[in-house]
Amino acid sequence: MNRYPLWKYLLILAVVGLGFLYASPNLYKPDPAVQISGQSSAMEVGESVLDKARKALDEAGIEYFGGEVGDKAILLRLKSIEEQLPAKRAIQQALGHSDYVVALNLASTTPEWLANLGASPMKLGLDLAGGVHFLMEVDTNTIVRTNMEGYLQDVKSKLRAAKARYRSVDLVDDREIVARFRDEELRDLGLSTMRKEFPQLQLVEAGSGSNLEIRATLAEQEIKQLEDYAVTQNLTTLRNRVNELGVAEPIVQRQGANRIVVELPGVQDTAEAKRIIGKTANLEYRMEAQPDALVTNKEFFEYRNEQQRQAYGGAWLERKVIIKGDRVTDARVGYDESGFPQVNITLDARGGELMHRSTWKNVGRRMGTLFIESRFVPETSVDDEGNEVVVQRRTDDKKIISLATVQSALGRQFRITGLDSPAEAQELALLLRAGALAAPMYFVEERVIGPSLGADNIKVGVTSVQIGLLAVLVCMLLFYRVFGLAANIALSVNLILLVAVMSILGATLTLPGIAGIVLTVGMAVDANVLIFSRIREELRNGMPPQSAISAGFDNAFSTIVDANITTLIVAVILYAIGSGPVQGFAVTLSIGILTSMFSAIMGTRALINLFYGGRRVQKLWI
Repeated sequence: MNRYPLWKYLLILAVVGLGFLYASPNLYKPDPAVQISGQSSAMEVGESVLDKARKALDEAGIEYFGGEVGDKAILLRLKSIEEQLPAKRAIQQALGHSDYVVALNLASTTPEWLANLGASPMKLGLDLAGGVHFLMEVDTNTIVRTNMEGYLQDVKSKLRAAKARYRSVDLVDDREIVARFRDEELRDLGLSTMRKEFPQLQLVEAGSGSNLEIRATLAEQEIKQLEDYAVTQNLTTLRNRVNELGVAEPIVQRQGANRIVVELPGVQDTAEAKRIIGKTANLEYRMEAQPDALVTNKEFFEYRNEQQRQAYGGAWLERKVIIKGDRVTDARVGYDESGFPQVNITLDARGGELMHRSTWKNVGRRMGTLFIESRFVPETSVDDEGNEVVVQRRTDDKKIISLATVQSALGRQFRITGLDSPAEAQELALLLRAGALAAPMYFVEERVIGPSLGADNIKVGVTSVQIGLLAVLVCMLLFYRVFGLAANIALSVNLILLVAVMSILGATLTLPGIAGIVLTVGMAVDANVLIFSRIREELRNGMPPQSAISAGFDNAFSTIVDANITTLIVAVILYAIGSGPVQGFAVTLSIGILTSMFSAIMGTRALINLFYGGRRVQKLWI
């Protein structure tokens, strides 16, 4: 009685061993560091940049160690976190502000053999690591209005082509197109034309006499898709911009219907973060210049793709702009008749008209898509009083992302072909869509959390876990003796498993998350208390010790499962409907419930079985 088969002991040992393995990276404190990357994701940094950075730190008297050159960035580790900002300023001054992004970071110190096994420390939230928090709201009404304006021009064009003479076609309240006709025959012709050409519009007849109307609106589902597209596209654009900051573990996520949360751990300069997040990018479509064109009528641009730049350098384009990127309403990846990737472009009505007018005269010539990235670069100057003043200067980086032959006159919808792979098509579609935000955004809220406050939060959180754990350990030993010792060992293992699971899943630890861990410490022994109380009850009823142990574990099992499942359901609901802090609490609570069921039921019983199983026991120390 009260013996586990060998495979159960091996299973428990394997789970505990993996828990220790994947929780161990959290013992290695990260080094404060400065990261250097290019302003553009296509820009590479090398040893020469590293040498300049080292020289700048030496001249500033800042201690550092290590100098890692990665694929896209350089990492310099510092002795203390207080030296990060001075080091950043010194490196920026040495490298210049226009070419490189110098960002604060935390460099991992996890041993390479652990990293190769996929083990990494838990991510720290903004309240623990310090940094900036932005809440941005997307003006989804704008994209609906923009699409309706495009339909307005198309409706006029199609009605004229069908000879359905109208009195007026207007956009009312930014969401409804109203077409007015003099008689029933013209309205019927207009109605049939609009039904055929615009199946996505909902049409309603209205008016009377000589003022007959057709009212066209978008279906609610179509509006919802447009609004969802605007938020999703802005989310993608923001993620691309945030990545250029080079911060560790940035968080860019959707909140609710039309809001986006941006959290940048380690960043303390709110103005710089807002500048980079809010920087604009655009597109221009231009025809390739003729070989005999005057220099005053053409410009030379490099390719954005490094391989194309190395192979061809660049190309001459006309100075005259056909359309800009603000005319692009959508860009999607597709495949042509032969299965090769392409990018399908959709312009607004005015853009389609300008594109058609330009391309029907230039069939056979190549048209270039120019990607223009605008950013504000800080420059230091001296004012009249001799004080140094930092001013923001705008600079534009223009590069070619596509140069394709015009095979026929283009309109509002056309495609870009000749792409090498689906990956290239995805990248091009992303660049086209990211040329401008799908809808305007504005800052609703911004907060700054200092690194010292984050360190204080970690210290307080760890102390609270330690005090809670110690109190539980002492109480269990006093009340349940040997059984309490087994429960304490299982509780310690439970904490290790909780940290390991959070590390494996990449969950972010926040201050509310630490509160969830403290609660888990208290709740984890509930199962053992139920089991041990049942064992005591069976002993008082005269049951033999071995039978009492077996009955205690078996009879309390269903109660423990029911109690934990109901708590887990509540935690899942909290995560589903809660905001960031509540979600952080729900994550640790959910993981803690699952790990505590394993450790409190299987772990504790394995230890009790090892101590009492298969022996003649006259008395239990419980």
